[in-house]
Amino acid sequence: MAIKLKKSYKFALRSAFLLTLCSAILLGVFFYVQRSFDGVFLLLFSILFFILSFVILQYRIQRYIYRRIKKIYDDVALLESSSLTSDPITTDMKTLTAEIEKFAKDKKIEIDTLKIREEYRKDFLGNVSHELKTPLFTVQGYLETLLEGAINDKNVRKKYLQRANKAVERLIYIVKDLDLITKLEAGELNVERSDFDIIELIQSVFELLEMKAAKKEITMTFDMEYPEPIYVNADREKIQQVLTNLLVNSIKYGQPQGTTEVSVENLIRNKVIVRVTDNGEGIPEQYIPRLFERFYRVDQSGSRKEGGSGLGLSIVKHIIEAHGEKIYVESVEKVGSEFSFTLEKATPSKE
Repeated sequence: MAIKLKKSYKFALRSAFLLTLCSAILLGVFFYVQRSFDGVFLLLFSILFFILSFVILQYRIQRYIYRRIKKIYDDVALLESSSLTSDPITTDMKTLTAEIEKFAKDKKIEIDTLKIREEYRKDFLGNVSHELKTPLFTVQGYLETLLEGAINDKNVRKKYLQRANKAVERLIYIVKDLDLITKLEAGELNVERSDFDIIELIQSVFELLEMKAAKKEITMTFDMEYPEPIYVNADREKIQQVLTNLLVNSIKYGQPQGTTEVSVENLIRNKVIVRVTDNGEGIPEQYIPRLFERFYRVDQSGSRKEGGSGLGLSIVKHIIEAHGEKIYVESVEKVGSEFSFTLEKATPSKE
């Protein structure tokens, strides 16, 4: 049975063979000149010389490669010291080249990721600044007007203080949403699961938003009668926030005298899908992939006439993903939009 040598030793074996061959030839010539040729001695010498050459070459080459590579790693400071060990490094150049190429590719991906994160950070800071400065400047303007003498007019004073208070409320709303989304992204907000009736929860959200919908003459309704409860296993409070955010968006961007319809359907054996559909202004197709980004608005003019923190859909996405579920969006401009998300089904509790 042929002995299969490790690929990393081929270089040392070949070099040792060549050295032994050259030494044996020289020694043979020497014996020939001296006319005292000894075949046994020459064979033993060749074997011992071959073994010694192989061991020395293998050790020296490994140490040489290791020291050079470690020096490169240390110089560029791309690897932690724990990444390198004192184990012999392969002398197989193909393997070594593949490892270096993989290292270079990984670093390129890492650098590209850092660049994307840097762009995202700049974009995020710019958006936060934009969102916060509007209410701050509003408060500042009203207070300066009051300090300049308008405080003496009772009617003006009350009106300006109410407007300043409204701007402060918007600031608090933005800060709360920022705090919530930060916790969601960091995984610090736990999902407290329980079994509850999703139909009853949707109905309660309808009632909470009834006055807001009435101002725009928008009707909130189910797609059909649901005589039986549909139980899901999720965090009731957070799913209520998801429904509230989706319905508020539907009301904000819905057409006057329009309709917002909610449906709950069986998706697979242990899942349901909740759909929130409206016949509002719809979303242009090019904006849909970015809808769930923080502070992203379809209205690129920067208008804040509809209010909100700009974090609603981002919070919705993070809450649904924290449940291990999916959220989807479909929209046609001037036709309407549909947001849908999945939830895990549960059986009614028996008391």
